[in-house]
Amino acid sequence: MALASSSLIITCKPSRHSYPSPPFRHLLPATTTAGGGGSWKTKNALQLPEYPDQNELDQVLQTLESYPPIVFAGEARSLEEKLAQAAMGNAFLLQGGDCAESFKEFNANNIRDTFRVILQMGVVLMFGAQMPIIKVGRMAGQFAKPRSDPYEEKDGVKLPSYRGDNVNGDAFDSAARIPDPQRMIRAYCQSVATLNLLRAFATGGYRELAHRVDEAIGFMNAAGLTAEHPIMTATDFWTSHECLLLPYEQALTREDSTTGLYYDCSAHMLWVGERTRQLDGAHVEFLRGIANPLGIKVSDKMDPDQLVKLIDILNPKNKAGRITVIVRMGADNMRVKLPHLIRAVRRAGQIVTWVSDPMHGNTIKAPSGLKTRSFDAIRAELRAFFDVHEQEGSYPGGVHLEMTGQNVTECVGGSRTITYDDLSSRYHTHCDPRLNASQSLELAFLIAARLRKRRLNSMQSLSTLN
Repeated sequence: MALASSSLIITCKPSRHSYPSPPFRHLLPATTTAGGGGSWKTKNALQLPEYPDQNELDQVLQTLESYPPIVFAGEARSLEEKLAQAAMGNAFLLQGGDCAESFKEFNANNIRDTFRVILQMGVVLMFGAQMPIIKVGRMAGQFAKPRSDPYEEKDGVKLPSYRGDNVNGDAFDSAARIPDPQRMIRAYCQSVATLNLLRAFATGGYRELAHRVDEAIGFMNAAGLTAEHPIMTATDFWTSHECLLLPYEQALTREDSTTGLYYDCSAHMLWVGERTRQLDGAHVEFLRGIANPLGIKVSDKMDPDQLVKLIDILNPKNKAGRITVIVRMGADNMRVKLPHLIRAVRRAGQIVTWVSDPMHGNTIKAPSGLKTRSFDAIRAELRAFFDVHEQEGSYPGGVHLEMTGQNVTECVGGSRTITYDDLSSRYHTHCDPRLNASQSLELAFLIAARLRKRRLNSMQSLSTLN
């Protein structure tokens, strides 16, 4: 999705790159087992809310089915092609954004600030890697969140857990915690509005953002990357979120009239989480029927053979760019477990894009009781990720971060040395702790240095062969 191109609209209108009208035929009935149909309803579905009023839920889903797609099939195919390059070591994925988007914090400034930092990071990484950077936001749809416990208890009061703003409210009272299907309508509208803002910033306000990038990284002009350089006047940006709330995802699934394939038009890319990736589960069943590029979150608990089976279910044709394996397990586990996963996938001849999520394996509790993450631990996991790929002769394909453009104090460490005592001053997350703008850029420079080292080593190896 070339956001900077005025001809490509990311609201619900087709562009010159869109498909014959109508772009999508209506979804098949829920009884079908065809791709994109409702066969997932026959499987065990974990992490789904129990709505008290089935009639209201059905009405909301019918409304969503009648709405235009948020994204288009051709955009998802374009992302898949880019990710195929990352699988071969010819591009690098930068995937970042909020842990969970919220209705309360939805405003133009927050979206702009996060978008700007992702663009800045992209330029830093591109300079180090000398290859395309695929920018994918955890934005415009990342609302739902899995929970380890369906209930939350405070002072002897037990209520259903908060499952994200598209399901229920975060206030600890019985009314707020009742799953409300109307929240899916609001999530749809906010997702569309977020994409519209991203397009506006990329077209109308992108030159200002480019100048701010110049301010943030002094080597830009020396590298020839001025605001007039083509790379600074256009950008590709895609959206992604965890495939969790299956009724919502099903309602936004459409059949592409040009290919006959089904696409979940709520986002360009979706991933299946650690808690919902059962081989015979509803989430895997749904995902195998859609043609979007898919991510698989993998922890140290993943058995190599199980990963191979899961990849085979989701990508039986072994199409490059279809599967991104997002590894989250902490630095020590990474060095022990990741080599076995890489070798198993390689033995099976499967093509995947390997990506590091250095956030989720490093969540700790501060003395104050607040959840936090250590910048040093995040950096150590990334270092382990690159070391293992260097050792195995495989490609480090990208990084997946929970981050924000706001000046929050949620992760400790970094060059500005946020301490445990600082956490409470600007701790705003509704979910897990996020890197702030400064920490995100600092991490981008560290990754860029590692990508540059890898590039120079490859060049040296080639010159030796010649």
